[in-house]
Amino acid sequence: MTKKLKVAVLISGRGTNLQSLIDACQEPVFPAEIIAVISNVAGVAGLERAKKVGIKTHVIEHKKFKNREEFDGALHDLIASTGAEFICLAGFMRLLTPGFVNKWPGRIINIHPSLLPDFKGAHAHRDVIAAKAKKSGCTVHYVIPEMDAGETILQREVPVYPDDTEETLAARVLEQEHIAYPEALRIVAESLLQM
Repeated sequence: MTKKLKVAVLISGRGTNLQSLIDACQEPVFPAEIIAVISNVAGVAGLERAKKVGIKTHVIEHKKFKNREEFDGALHDLIASTGAEFICLAGFMRLLTPGFVNKWPGRIINIHPSLLPDFKGAHAHRDVIAAKAKKSGCTVHYVIPEMDAGETILQREVPVYPDDTEETLAARVLEQEHIAYPEALRIVAESLLQM
């Protein structure tokens, strides 16, 4: 069997991007495998998606920790204990501390629902519409301590229509996210495995 990159996916919700990664990893030639799904929120749909296909799931609730550093320390230990070599953030609604990010240099990627460097942060669709931008999309990028600022792996574009709402734009962008994220993981995994 060919070596595959061992990946932990971090989620906070329904896990639609997680599902696109699960589907891709089920292809025999895909160069990565998901060995753990970790959520900071109990009972979310994404955990069920992982359980359905036999991926180990873990819940580590950030509210049970005194501060961000303590949570990130426990999260790092948990990920390391799974044997994961790489981390995908898929709707993980927590900013990771520099201390955490620096323990995984070049080994964390995230998907963001805008064409970075434009429209960083948690309200990308609202900001795109407010700016009357003609196009939006998604960006898969490396995670560095500065938010939404790591090197871009790939982007996919969608048009923004005059009558778009946050919901209609989000739905159009999400379709592209489901294509872009597995493709980006494939690119990164192939390059890491060659090293």
